[in-house]
Amino acid sequence: MKKRYVLIGLLVILLAIAAGVAAFTHYFLSAETSIRDSWEVETGDLLMSDEEYGVSAYEADVESDINVISLLPDEIEDEGFTYYEETVQQRIAAALVQAGENGSFTLESPLAVLNPFGTGSNGLYLYFTTDWASQIRYTIHVDDESIPDYTAVANNGDREFSRMHEFLMIGLVPGETNHVTLEVLGKYGRVQNTAEFTITMPEPQSGYATKLEYTDGEAAGGQTEGLFYTIRTGGYTGYAFFYDNSGIMRYEMVLEGYGLDRMLWYEGEMLTCASAYKIARFNRLGQVTQTYALDGYEMHHDMVFSGDNSLVVLASEYESTDVEDLLLEVDLVTGEVTELIDFKDVLPEYYENYAHVIGLDDEFKWLAGKKDWIHLNTVQYMEEDDSVIVSSRETSTIIKVRDIHGSKELDYLIGDENFWKDTPYESYSYTKVGDFTPQYGQHTVEYAGNEGLEEGQYYLRLFDNNYWSLSTRDSYEPDLPDSVGTALLDDSKYSHVYFYLVDENARTYELVDSFDVPYSSIVSNVTPVGDNYVVNSGCSMVFGEYTQDGTLIREYSYECTLQTYRVMKGDFIGFWFAE
Repeated sequence: MKKRYVLIGLLVILLAIAAGVAAFTHYFLSAETSIRDSWEVETGDLLMSDEEYGVSAYEADVESDINVISLLPDEIEDEGFTYYEETVQQRIAAALVQAGENGSFTLESPLAVLNPFGTGSNGLYLYFTTDWASQIRYTIHVDDESIPDYTAVANNGDREFSRMHEFLMIGLVPGETNHVTLEVLGKYGRVQNTAEFTITMPEPQSGYATKLEYTDGEAAGGQTEGLFYTIRTGGYTGYAFFYDNSGIMRYEMVLEGYGLDRMLWYEGEMLTCASAYKIARFNRLGQVTQTYALDGYEMHHDMVFSGDNSLVVLASEYESTDVEDLLLEVDLVTGEVTELIDFKDVLPEYYENYAHVIGLDDEFKWLAGKKDWIHLNTVQYMEEDDSVIVSSRETSTIIKVRDIHGSKELDYLIGDENFWKDTPYESYSYTKVGDFTPQYGQHTVEYAGNEGLEEGQYYLRLFDNNYWSLSTRDSYEPDLPDSVGTALLDDSKYSHVYFYLVDENARTYELVDSFDVPYSSIVSNVTPVGDNYVVNSGCSMVFGEYTQDGTLIREYSYECTLQTYRVMKGDFIGFWFAE
């Protein structure tokens, strides 16, 4: 009898642990889409208030041998305030222009404003004039041997060489005393003048680490230049972190909530999500120049261009039982948001007859009560036939829908053919050519070109999580190889970077290249940068840069809650930096 009570007690404990994990994960996912409720920052004394623009100038909360100010909207402490409103940004921009016009600022004594637009905690706006038309190169030095010097040529906008200089300095290390050297460069690269200043920066607003540990791989030394940027770091909602090749934080981007999904470039400006409900457009100074509200919808995972002036965005209807199964289109000129595809209309019989609402006994029990029947996590637009290729994690399938602005017809399904066998969609399933394990739970399925191929053939590149889980269908049990993971964490398994050759003529797909990467059951990405790839294994909490043949150059480890969704890399030339 005692043994029976012990077993019952253990069962109760296990159920309590499972319920606790589910509750914590549900809280974590809810926090991901929450909106920032405070924008307050530490400042020094009030210097002046501008009633016309409703903006006040304070001494910045830094130690420096130049004057550094903070410009804050007067309503910053009001409930519901956000920097991600165009009128707020326009007022700050006007106050900034007025400050520049009211003073005489030089290389040695510039107008210096910390995080003027509230979108980058350690970005330093500088404005000054020089005697000659020139560029500005700056070098940031920290008295720490583990932090290398950081040198960049500032992007001065349309005025590559000018007597007037206005830019956002990127690279100041939070929590450190930064020694800055400004160099005035003539058109032939000769240094015409120099100035120096010191500034001790506040700690990161998020509290996140300013240094990442790293290990070098077999191809050490082959990295591209640029900054890695993290996308949705678990536990740090509303921030994106930018790191150099030495793992040093060079910029902390402050968002309204959520985190970046993808960063795009539009008319020389940055386009990304400010929250789960809003897309924002930024100029090189950190000013939000336009916002796009997704009223009634919640974006997730991905967005890409669908034409010169439009985006397609993965979304869910706000507070709907059905999640992550819609595709929106956003007109970047008018701001109009249109529901373009409801995937319940693309796969209606599967949705109605095979998929069910997630219950407490299912793998992803933290989504209990939701019907996450398809879980789209990547979208690619193909202009040639007005189609999209999407990645469905829940079905471990790559799906193509053609004529998305017209008939919206299902074109093909790529994945384990047995999954679609004996369903109304069996005939859409492409045939696997060769002996390999198809993708399971994949992410970042992206078009990778068609060079040297026949018409109707092209390559797809993807992060194969190599993880099987199905929470919305009871009638299917796969015959999985031992190499496929079924646990969220498993040190004995690997994920992969896969390259498929897709042949729409023969209706086949073939694995033409691959390499192993650290296992990550969910999230993660592979993204090209120059001739290399950046790979993030979100559940293993590492990202790395790899050569084209899959040889590791350098791997970075990071801390977070549960996972970090993606890590990408860019050189930001033409935005923050000049050539």
